[in-house]
Amino acid sequence: MNKSNADVLQGTLDLLILKTLARGPMHGYGIVVHVQQVSEEVLRVEEGSLYPALHRIEQAGWIKSEWGTSDNNRRAKYYSLTATGRKQLEKEEENWARLTRAVAKVLRYA
Repeated sequence: MNKSNADVLQGTLDLLILKTLARGPMHGYGIVVHVQQVSEEVLRVEEGSLYPALHRIEQAGWIKSEWGTSDNNRRAKYYSLTATGRKQLEKEEENWARLTRAVAKVLRYA
């Protein structure tokens, strides 16, 4: 594996965001809530990590954003996947599968 630990963790956050947005456009808080609920409260994405990641992957062209109104009638920035983002999601899922298979092998044979 040629990624540093920080890159793997950052890539994991990217994967969680992209996979969540594959369901449809969401604002930042919606992404946080979705990840937390689906993971049964095991995973928590902090705002200090989420918004820099959203900005970074938007700059990469994987997502786009537009302003809208949230369910509680507040102005919010909504993020959605681009075509490039869908391709990147496939790559991220493949990388995750390879990583988890490798970790499972080490755990099984260590």
